[in-house]
Amino acid sequence: MAIEREVEDQCLDLVTSDDPHHPANLICELCRNFYTHGWVTGTGGGISIKHEDHIYLAPSGVQKERLHPHNMFVMHYPTQTYIRRPLSLKPSACTPLFLAAFTKRGAGACIHTHSQAAVLCTLLTKKSYFQIANIEQIKAIPWGREKGGYMGYFDTLTIPIIENTAHEEDLKESLEKAMDKYPNTCAVLVRRHGVYVWGDTVWKAKTQCESLDYLFQLAVEMIRLGLDPAGEIIPVEDDVNPLVM
Repeated sequence: MAIEREVEDQCLDLVTSDDPHHPANLICELCRNFYTHGWVTGTGGGISIKHEDHIYLAPSGVQKERLHPHNMFVMHYPTQTYIRRPLSLKPSACTPLFLAAFTKRGAGACIHTHSQAAVLCTLLTKKSYFQIANIEQIKAIPWGREKGGYMGYFDTLTIPIIENTAHEEDLKESLEKAMDKYPNTCAVLVRRHGVYVWGDTVWKAKTQCESLDYLFQLAVEMIRLGLDPAGEIIPVEDDVNPLVM
């Protein structure tokens, strides 16, 4: 056991820093935040941050609200090999999907949540995509690298939906196909499972994840009330003075 601890701590410097913005510290802070939203309940979900040639990943099977920096895995991005691997923990099963966001989108961070609102949105449609339009919060979502800039109030947001698999890593192929089919998307929903969201930086990924979850929650309520989330704006009737007969 002492030998294992010695080997595990050889690269402790990679995850030890007084800087609160160090990726190992940020992952712990953000996972605690995500836990309060119900996004990473029961060890589910996770986050990965790319910093220069290093990729920092939260481990699998650990309660996300109790993470410590020394729990982090660190991968050398150019070779995609682990340079820090805590011997008592398992790498995240999300790793291949996080890598897809880094390689295909040039992302700086990728977040995976088991948000109930995200799951419900995949169950309330049989289509291979989710749509919502004419909502102010859509303005927080980027158009993507091809178009640039951010979406507008009158735009229709489309998020692809892929089917779940028994093992998380087996989602990689369908996620990459969805990214190819929807080159401007910053997220992919997984039916009956959750959502993957990425951004150029960890803060953009967080903003987009929060905004999308808001939109998912709103869409669920709209459907419950018989409203179409992607429907046109219904003109307001002219005001009529009830005192004038």
